Amino acid sequence: MLSGKRILLIVSGGIAAYKVLDLIRRLRERGAAVTPVMTRAAAEFVTPLSLSALAGEKVFRDLFDLTDEAEMGHIQLSRSADLVVVAPATADLMARMAGGHADDLASTLLLATDTPVLVAPAMNVRMWQHPATRRNLATLRGDGVRVVGPNEGDMACGEFGPGRMAEVPEILAAIEAALADGPLKGRRIVVTSGPTHEPIDPVRYIANRSSGAQGTAIARALAGLGAEVVFVTGPATVAPPAGVQVVRVETAREMLEAVQAALPAEAAVFAAAVADWRVANAAGQKMKKDGSGRAPALEFAENPDILATVAGLSKGRPRLVVGFAAETHDVEAHARAKRGRKGCDWIVANDVSPATGIMGGAENEVTLITAEGAETWPRLTKHEVAQRLAQRIAEALA
Repeated sequence: MLSGKRILLIVSGGIAAYKVLDLIRRLRERGAAVTPVMTRAAAEFVTPLSLSALAGEKVFRDLFDLTDEAEMGHIQLSRSADLVVVAPATADLMARMAGGHADDLASTLLLATDTPVLVAPAMNVRMWQHPATRRNLATLRGDGVRVVGPNEGDMACGEFGPGRMAEVPEILAAIEAALADGPLKGRRIVVTSGPTHEPIDPVRYIANRSSGAQGTAIARALAGLGAEVVFVTGPATVAPPAGVQVVRVETAREMLEAVQAALPAEAAVFAAAVADWRVANAAGQKMKKDGSGRAPALEFAENPDILATVAGLSKGRPRLVVGFAAETHDVEAHARAKRGRKGCDWIVANDVSPATGIMGGAENEVTLITAEGAETWPRLTKHEVAQRLAQRIAEALA
């Protein structure tokens, strides 16, 4: 897929810059040509000689190098690639991208390019969670910039949390997805998946039996058609697909917040099995038996309705909103009612009663409910259901 492709790789200043050495090697193994660009700060972490040796090309660093301007001006450099990749993308560079700055070679290239851009953020957890970074990220996504990562884990600064740059295989998969030709190329789609966990106390929670397999398969199928997929997943038992932006959440409220942060998008597929209720009086410490034989009294509150919230948006609503209805009886009737009640465009309904083996299993049997009517598909693998649904989404967005 990458053979013959040209990647303009912009390396900014962060400890994660060492990972780009392996990224360059793997890109070239796959037949891609890599042109490295370094910010001034990047040279504090990796050397131009290292990048040049691995890429087999000159490293560009200075906006005002007259020789470079004569041989390959920054406009030509910014547009001669098939994809611009920024790895690591620091908070500072992302802020300058969002603000349209052009005060060094990297930012000028990013402002002057008409080539698709993929960023791999890397920064301290507090910087990643800061409202300014969240605003900048939303601006970049709105401008069509693709994002891979960051991951959660230990930081070089000693803290723990989201902010670690995505690993090289994840970045490679995101590059392949960005360059994939397909009917959904350039389309941004949000997919939710898995269960949510609603805490009772720090060690107990309310959940359901969803494995996340169907949502994962849908995200993978959409990415395979060229879509930029934001995959918002609860604590599923299956691994998320490669080539998508993964956002991990626990609760329904966290999932809604993540979905809202991922908009705007052209389509949203809500495959997650979100808990309808949460414990309003969740304990801050583990509940202990008191010897009375009585169970603790739990008070419940209704969770936000993610599907109805997004379907009802007056501004920024996706063109296509797809919900799921997991039922145990009167499947089609309940699904039709849910579609009208939620205000979504399509409902994918299935029977998850224990005898079917669908929840947590490898197969699914669904009925697609649209404004035109109901269409029942035969029992298929979840991969095949995902492929069919992705193709239908591509046709609807064409």
